[in-house]
Amino acid sequence: MWSPRTPAERILMALKMHGARSAAALGKALGTTSEAVRQQLQRLADEGLVEAHTAAGGVGRPTQLWSLAPAAQARFPDTHAALTVQLLDIVRDHLGEDVLDTIITARETDTRSAYEAAVGAATDLKSRVAALADLRSQEGYMAAWTEQPDGSMLLVENHCPICAAATACQGFCRAELEVFRSVLGPEVEVERQEHIVSGGRRCTYAIRSIDNAAQ
Repeated sequence: MWSPRTPAERILMALKMHGARSAAALGKALGTTSEAVRQQLQRLADEGLVEAHTAAGGVGRPTQLWSLAPAAQARFPDTHAALTVQLLDIVRDHLGEDVLDTIITARETDTRSAYEAAVGAATDLKSRVAALADLRSQEGYMAAWTEQPDGSMLLVENHCPICAAATACQGFCRAELEVFRSVLGPEVEVERQEHIVSGGRRCTYAIRSIDNAAQ
């Protein structure tokens, strides 16, 4: 079991185990002062890990309760990555690479359909790249994009939420690149420049219209 070591981690664990609590209740449970807990809670709130809401009580002022934000779940043990890799290995070993490729292709098809629905309303390349970056951020890739001096665009993904699966089977990365190319359109060139699975800090994609690429 994960053992919290810092005051902030102990607060996160208390909220995980017992639900929403006031700073005073947390201080009592953790053997510290309410003020010390409030300082930690504010830091955690600044990181997007906890949220505050007001609960009506009895006589007196309403009570401010703190609870975990969705982003805090990543701070706790999660064996899904190991399970995913294990399942991929089982498919490969017992059913073969062809079946694994079929699974990846099916995921690619579903992803393409969802992305096309989300990006399709954009009328120009910048808007499509912006919509794609927003979509990828919603999926946990911490994506952003910038326009480059030569008129091309750089899509940056600072995190890979499927890194374990992608490392075990790089067909996922190949499929994602093909989805980007399909969604952004046949008149667009997409080139991966940095790659987390290959040891990079992030994944980056150079995106330019074919007309600009030819110049």
